[in-house]
Amino acid sequence: MKIFRKLRLWIFGCLIITCSSKRNKGSGHYDKEKPNIVFVLIDDMGWSDVSYNGGADGFYETPQIDSIANDGIVFNRFYPGGPNCAPTRACIISGLYTPRTKIYQPNGQSKGKVSDMRWYVPAKNREGDETSLDSRTELDESIVSIAEVMNNAGYVTSRIGKWHLGPDTQGFDEATSDGYTPSGKRFYNDSLATDRMTRAAAEFIERNRDNAFFLYFSLWDVHTPLTAKMEVVRKYEKKWENWADKSRKWDPTYAAMIEVTDNSVGQLRAKLTDLGLIDNTLFIVASDNGGPAGHTSNLPLRGAKGAMYEGGIRTFATAMWPGEIVPGITSDYPVTGVDFLPTFAEIGGAELPKTQTLDGQSFVGLFKTGQELQSRDIFWHYPLYLGGRNPNKGWPGDNILPKYGTSDMMWRAVPSSAIVSGDWKLIYFYEYDSYELYNLGDDPGEQNDLSESNSKMAKKLYQRLMDWVKETGADIPVKDNPDFVR
Repeated sequence: MKIFRKLRLWIFGCLIITCSSKRNKGSGHYDKEKPNIVFVLIDDMGWSDVSYNGGADGFYETPQIDSIANDGIVFNRFYPGGPNCAPTRACIISGLYTPRTKIYQPNGQSKGKVSDMRWYVPAKNREGDETSLDSRTELDESIVSIAEVMNNAGYVTSRIGKWHLGPDTQGFDEATSDGYTPSGKRFYNDSLATDRMTRAAAEFIERNRDNAFFLYFSLWDVHTPLTAKMEVVRKYEKKWENWADKSRKWDPTYAAMIEVTDNSVGQLRAKLTDLGLIDNTLFIVASDNGGPAGHTSNLPLRGAKGAMYEGGIRTFATAMWPGEIVPGITSDYPVTGVDFLPTFAEIGGAELPKTQTLDGQSFVGLFKTGQELQSRDIFWHYPLYLGGRNPNKGWPGDNILPKYGTSDMMWRAVPSSAIVSGDWKLIYFYEYDSYELYNLGDDPGEQNDLSESNSKMAKKLYQRLMDWVKETGADIPVKDNPDFVR
């Protein structure tokens, strides 16, 4: 299979006309056609967790991320691609929506009580799992990845950190779990992993200061289990002791993880500045899905990690690029994970792959004040179940369950699909055979279901959503669960 990959990449590379990526050695001056790209992807950090979006009413501290926002653009409506980590990463790396990658969940299975699942789908606690639903844990190596696209444009590519897409590294020149450990090992419970990753990233930048490079810096923080350096945790424990408003509980360890992550962003920016590279580097910081329930709050957004509501699928994102991105601007245009591949390709002068239908579009046009992009619909699909209690209002089917005969909430996510079209958003729940409609411009917290009062819009978006489900071959649960007891 590796031979197949090399042959495919050679053929792909032969189709591309690239210019030299070399710079004047040590000069700090570079070819404007080949800017560097540093993409920092934080794990499980919510839309509200950065200080510029509230930061737990000031309890969390993100001065370094805020400085990126001040010197660049804030994407107010950033949708990473999925309600949890694996589908989002597949979207980013491939430029494809989840039905095309078939990656819906990190382990490919539903999590929760099997007897509460209406549909017969792959599940963690079921024997056999011989269902017709195709749910994968690995990105098909035949997919041309974002790394391969950039490689063929003359970039040196590195992925440092979390992968979650199988054993194949999808063309990255360097691929490690923490900068020094081979790809595959996990570092969720390692309070020093971010430090190692940051050091390795700085070394990669130093080694490639005379080459155009793409660094995918994918942090393990702030994913559970919560663990951080004790001296930083103690800082926030003391802060909590003196915190006036205790109506909502903020976790000192979670806050400490955010600070360590934020410091890493600042160190990478400082390294680029010290080497004279910052002026020709696109520096992006974002998160992969909403914040985790029980450890933080995504308010004013509804729901949390795993849900199709905004608190699950919408996160913060900001980017700076001196001379190219107008400082201090905010964009309300919806940007999603599948947009990164065409965006980076445009920036690097790379040819887009001709062997797969990309679902995203470049958002380079947002970098200049006053420029607008063509309106388009964006989509999500999740055919599995995800158990767990959510302390924020935001359960799938909040408005539907009374019609279904129960008010017992069991899931963070049920089989569902969603569409956003401008300010309008519709979520269709296969579990309840019903949908909810929201106007995010007037109601970003999704408190007012308009599916009955604006049935015309609901039906129109539902039809567009079902057309997309059919066109992408999305996996839909169709077989009743024989173990369902309710």
